[in-house]
Amino acid sequence: MGIVISLIVTFWTGYLIIKKFKPQPVLFVAGMVMMFASVAFSLGTILPVKESTGLVFFDAFEFIKRTFSSRAAGLGLNIMAVAGFARYMDHIGASRALVKLTIRPLLALHSPYIVMAATWILGMCLGLAISSASGLAMLLMVTVFPILTSLGVSRLSAVAVIATTLCLDWSPSDTGTLLAANTAGIDPVTYWVNYQVPIAITVIPVVAVLHYFTQKWMDRRDGHVVQPSEGIAAQNAPGKNGEQKTPPAFYAILPLIPLTLILCFSKLWISWVKMDIVKAMFIGLAIAMAVEFIRSRDGKQVFADIQVFFDGLGMQMANVVTLIVAGETFAKGLMTIGTIDVIINAAHGAGLGAAIMILVMVGIIAVCSVIMGSGNAPFFAFAAMVPEIATKMSVPAVVMLLPMHFAASAARAISPITAVIVVSSSMGGVSPFDLVKRTAIPMIGALITLTVANFIYFY
Repeated sequence: MGIVISLIVTFWTGYLIIKKFKPQPVLFVAGMVMMFASVAFSLGTILPVKESTGLVFFDAFEFIKRTFSSRAAGLGLNIMAVAGFARYMDHIGASRALVKLTIRPLLALHSPYIVMAATWILGMCLGLAISSASGLAMLLMVTVFPILTSLGVSRLSAVAVIATTLCLDWSPSDTGTLLAANTAGIDPVTYWVNYQVPIAITVIPVVAVLHYFTQKWMDRRDGHVVQPSEGIAAQNAPGKNGEQKTPPAFYAILPLIPLTLILCFSKLWISWVKMDIVKAMFIGLAIAMAVEFIRSRDGKQVFADIQVFFDGLGMQMANVVTLIVAGETFAKGLMTIGTIDVIINAAHGAGLGAAIMILVMVGIIAVCSVIMGSGNAPFFAFAAMVPEIATKMSVPAVVMLLPMHFAASAARAISPITAVIVVSSSMGGVSPFDLVKRTAIPMIGALITLTVANFIYFY
């Protein structure tokens, strides 16, 4: 009975999300329906007797309240601080300065498709400081896209490379990284250094090579003629765009300050000084404000600009933190009604081990990311149930969470409805459906590589 109800509710949930219903209320309702059904059919209890409110109907809301309280004070605060800092960096032009500074060396390669592949690698590195896939893509579309097309690369190839520059959400301050590390019970920096970096270092060269050959072959197939235009390249080179106010080159350092603080004052180096993500973001914000004041001598405007940071905090609470809690509510419903136990028992009964379960979870996440057009939504929905599954399978939770997290972000770039694809295709003047044909091969390669590497390194 429980598995039937959970299947019906899960398919209903996926259907509504595909139809563009707001995911948070859909996940909340789905989770609560399964909680109440589990009690009605004597399949499970929502809260232990000692933690119950005394009324089953209230227990579901008690769970949501407790989850909100814990997430908002811990993981949620980290996510909000990161987002606020990112918005402020974009507002003062520091993110744009970082992109412009790092693109210059690539122009010396004088080979359109090598520059294109190198640009993708650059984007992956920039993702450590700019953790928004769509935000980074927009910056690169403004600064790098004209350069690539002027060197002779087709518009579709240039957009495909830019749209996939964050196919792995591997920044230590990324929301998915924070959630995965928190769920696995690991420090975010440790999770990044010991687990994410080895996988990313393996995946990056593979995808860069796949982009080089895929885009070059598809350009030739489509009859595109590589014809560089030196005048256009020079006109669109970094620092020459007169339409936007260009910040000083040294502003490129500002987005890197929190990342530097987090890595320096950690177990990797200076362990006796305590540093966390929120503190690092506030320190970075304070330094950026001081630099802005020294440059502009306008204290009133500098103080007014801090509202951009506060707006970023609020937007993440409204969007990401609520999505995490909604996902955990959905996962709680699946666990309460017994679906997870059924899956585990079925895997054991069929002789399937932990390796097959990891492949199944990665496959589910990847398919959901393509269908939903989001990496966060499916990962946040399923991450909460992983520790219990991993415990029953006798494997560390991180070994299952890591490929799920990366698979969600890689598969996201194959969906024609995801934000980064829609934004990039719109700015590049190409069809999102044509675009995902260009991103499919590199991203499938990324999915295969990250999954295999996870088994080789950590299983």
